[in-house]
Amino acid sequence: MELSRRIENYWDERSEHFSKSRRLELDGVDGAAWKNIFKKNLPAGKLKILDVGTGAGFFAAILSKMGHKVVGIDMSSKMLGEAQKNLRELNLHAEFHKMNAQNLRFDDETFDAVVTRNLTWTLPDVKAAYREWHRVLKVGGVLMNFDSDYGDTKFLDGAKIHEKIGEKMLGECDAIKNSLTISTRRRPMWDAGFLEGLNFFVRLDEDISHAVHKDNRCLYDSIPLFAIFATK
Repeated sequence: MELSRRIENYWDERSEHFSKSRRLELDGVDGAAWKNIFKKNLPAGKLKILDVGTGAGFFAAILSKMGHKVVGIDMSSKMLGEAQKNLRELNLHAEFHKMNAQNLRFDDETFDAVVTRNLTWTLPDVKAAYREWHRVLKVGGVLMNFDSDYGDTKFLDGAKIHEKIGEKMLGECDAIKNSLTISTRRRPMWDAGFLEGLNFFVRLDEDISHAVHKDNRCLYDSIPLFAIFATK
């Protein structure tokens, strides 16, 4: 099976449970913490923002509520369905499209910001994705990437967060991860170096888990969550 289709199937399978987790997170202290991160690091004013790998619409909901115009993309049709449902229930609006993060159907310099969470570790070609995100950003725009260095992680080892996913899905996640070039990189330093090569100005925070993983109702893994803030 083509790798991108295999990844899409994986997230389709996880979409319903993933959506419930994100709704719980959105309604609590961690949702408020993410809003503060955006307020501190986004350019001033009402922005047009691309949410790459929107999943169940977590960032789209926060940013839409802040008054920004949000376009969310994802390769998983079922995830997009969850995103649309969640924003509808919250009386919020964002535009959603099924699209490959590595091959965007947008003109150059369309967006004031590009945001993404927990995505780049699953991409077959992160370099192509970063080039595309640079292309669609306006000069002065910011890329905000929140991710973890999962390359050496074995999901089948049984972390509590993965209890409800099941061994079959965990095995598939490990197999996909182990087939990706990004899993051989040490992050976020590799990302920073590549982005600087694209003429981004890069700031890093190697672990923001303490700021956004406070809600005791939510399950998070123990791998540090890093933040990349890259200005074009």
